[in-house]
Amino acid sequence: MAYLGESIPKLGFGLMRLPRVGERIDTEQVKGMVDRFLEAGFTYFDTAWAYPGSEEAIREALVERYPRERFQLATKNAAWINCKTREDAEREFETSLERTGAGYFDFYLLHNLGEGRTKFFDDFKMWDFVQEKKRRGLIRHAGFSFHSTPEELKELLTLHPEMEFVQLQINYADWENPAVQSRRCYETARRHGKPVVIMEPVKGGMLSNPPEAVRAVFEKADAGASLASWAIRFAASLEGVVTVLSGMSSTAQMEDNLSYMKNFAPLSPAELETVRQAQEALRGIPLIPCTSCNYCAKVCPNNIGISGSFTAMNLLTLYRDEAAAKSQESWLVAGHGKKSAGECLKCGQCEQVCPQHIRIREELERVDAALGKH
Repeated sequence: MAYLGESIPKLGFGLMRLPRVGERIDTEQVKGMVDRFLEAGFTYFDTAWAYPGSEEAIREALVERYPRERFQLATKNAAWINCKTREDAEREFETSLERTGAGYFDFYLLHNLGEGRTKFFDDFKMWDFVQEKKRRGLIRHAGFSFHSTPEELKELLTLHPEMEFVQLQINYADWENPAVQSRRCYETARRHGKPVVIMEPVKGGMLSNPPEAVRAVFEKADAGASLASWAIRFAASLEGVVTVLSGMSSTAQMEDNLSYMKNFAPLSPAELETVRQAQEALRGIPLIPCTSCNYCAKVCPNNIGISGSFTAMNLLTLYRDEAAAKSQESWLVAGHGKKSAGECLKCGQCEQVCPQHIRIREELERVDAALGKH
């Protein structure tokens, strides 16, 4: 796997949040960003079948304008989205080839494994499918992206040692976050000898505007460094990282990323201490002390999405981004078949089993007031 670790620069262009004019992707701006990215010596582009318009945009901005050997292109298969048969899931691969015009994919990922989503890849035998496409030369490297627990990651890597790499959500804010467990997932992948592609290093942009206590730590250490630079360099400094995906959505973000990643230097011991202090500042902000153990879910008679609601509320408390918090609440609650905080019956059974002794009924009222549909 030396190819994965040695031949790719540490910054990848994540194509999930491309600039838009209204509802339409601004392809002309994307072309300029692609040009600057390649000119600076970077080569890795990450899209997905499920990113609306992204595969078509990168065909126009990159594939049709540069020789195929100039770049690596990654895309993903989301077999759990509206697929009823194996043929439906397989068709996503052909659709991605058609949309991108790439001819083959350097990296092909089974998208967002974990929880109930993994079952679709198992049922449709997508593990075998990607290996067959690899033998035919249509996929160079096969892996998967993952959002779940380190225990589930260990199980997947044990069952599927043929997968060459893992894409994980890793950033300094989620390093010890019990709802994400970045550190433990990263360490699990490394114990299995898997290189890691990092996603969400800036947590969807939120670490470019962190809480004031965190901002103060970084600005005291280096007032000239962008707040995003600390997040991306933290992720890129980890051992065994293929590349760090930055979901750049403007030319200004591109220029900022290139300014410190073109001649990338890992964080020094002093800089690592600064990040540790920033993490400590984050931990000092009062949050709902939920560890997502979900003992409450096992006894709730109305199937309330308690831990998902608390994760979304903590996000709102930390980053003051209501849209992001509501999106998180929608995914973690309704997206997982749970009912909203406002539907709590106030029976209190959850509080009797909570190891953290959280006043769950009060906190759910607070979530409903902040994030409910009013």
